[in-house]
Amino acid sequence: MNKKILSSLTAACAIALGTSAVAAEKIVIKGSDTLGAKMVPQIAEAFRAENPDVTFEIAAEGSSTGVKAIITDTAHVGMSSRDVRTKEMAEASSNGVDMNKIVVGSDGIAVIVNENNPIANLTVEQVGQIFTGKVTNWAALGGRPGGISGYTRNTSSGTYKVFQKLAMDGEDYGDQTQKMAGNEQIAAEVAKNVNGVGYVGLAYINTPGVKVVAVNGAKPSVKTVNDGSYVLARPLFYLTNGEPTGLTKQFVDFTLGPVGQKVVADVKFVPVN
Repeated sequence: MNKKILSSLTAACAIALGTSAVAAEKIVIKGSDTLGAKMVPQIAEAFRAENPDVTFEIAAEGSSTGVKAIITDTAHVGMSSRDVRTKEMAEASSNGVDMNKIVVGSDGIAVIVNENNPIANLTVEQVGQIFTGKVTNWAALGGRPGGISGYTRNTSSGTYKVFQKLAMDGEDYGDQTQKMAGNEQIAAEVAKNVNGVGYVGLAYINTPGVKVVAVNGAKPSVKTVNDGSYVLARPLFYLTNGEPTGLTKQFVDFTLGPVGQKVVADVKFVPVN
């Protein structure tokens, strides 16, 4: 798995220049690629505009790593695009960690195909058949003949697990699906492959070369996620050890405040207020 680490430009420049500038405080955030590739870095940048002495270390490697980071006390904030599992809550408790979940937005997991694919609508059952490998040719779904190339997230991804539950009724992914490190990689592969299909968060649906397919007649949007008509929707979480305090609380409150929630909306996720 490719490691994606986004850190503040100020800290990077200080190291590169060999200066003695040292930030007073740093916030370490680990977890979901869905949150960590775009949304959280942009919120961090806006936070730093008001708090220039604060730096960030943001590692977007999958929701499971965010949960683990809170359990092992290696991050101030964990990012997760899925709920925390019962066994993870138990592990946290045994480590003396009070796993605290904070909803910071919502997302609709968009099913995307190549822009030249004539398929415009699928039922959730058909989506499940595609990704379990029960249907392997677009002709079976009313499209042009061609073997389906399915692209998924990897097993550490919260999106991987949520999609498996919501679209596949918990069944295993088909052997022919190809695992990608992040949303951007899935979108890029689908854009290159006329027979490609994948799923991404709302922040990634505008990739050139792809189009969003309606599921059960609805496409993901603020309206359809909020009214429940889009069935592949899920909350997005920050995780902390107990109620956040100090600088962590400031950042969480900033995320839930008007500036942070505007970023949530600007990257095409659904704000909580």
